[in-house]
Amino acid sequence: MADTGEPQPKQAAISPSQPAGAASLPAKAPVKGSPAEKADQPSPDRMRRKVIWAAIGGYLGVNLLMVLRFFFPRALYEPNTVFSIGFPADFSLGIDERFLMTSRVWVVREPDRIFVIFARCTHLGCTPEWKLSENKFKCPCHGSGYDAEGVNFEGPAPRPMDRAHVFRDAAGRLIVDTSRLYIDDPNAGINQFDSPGAFLSL
Repeated sequence: MADTGEPQPKQAAISPSQPAGAASLPAKAPVKGSPAEKADQPSPDRMRRKVIWAAIGGYLGVNLLMVLRFFFPRALYEPNTVFSIGFPADFSLGIDERFLMTSRVWVVREPDRIFVIFARCTHLGCTPEWKLSENKFKCPCHGSGYDAEGVNFEGPAPRPMDRAHVFRDAAGRLIVDTSRLYIDDPNAGINQFDSPGAFLSL
């Protein structure tokens, strides 16, 4: 047949192994609600089981921690009531505050004796402060005042501060025992400040 010179439309090349019309068909998307889409999502029963097992595991874990806590009881560790404060020569005349923070006592050195004041206000049990400029103990809670020997003279404190038992050991060290206190209560007619152990003669 003669060539008329008119361009011929191009035809798509078709592979012998590919059926006609297969190249023009788009890939099929999974239909909503089809078995293929349901397989991608976890089933409600499986999610419910996971939540239940997580709740059971948390409950058992909390109980295990409570059981372990039982073996470590809460305890208050208080300082020893019997302790050494050194030798008499370690103290100069006046009030020594070295043992206030650790053992709650002041060591008072006088020319002929030494004694230990238990740092507890006799009003409500607060810890007074030593005011060197005023030469007195002053309670910061309610204003009770004590002289250098711990005897009250102002404020609501009903009596002097207590004194701790003090003695020498075999090596000559001073030993203080705050579990044994000596009191002076004028209202009750009790004065133990002159008892053996309330002070140590030098």
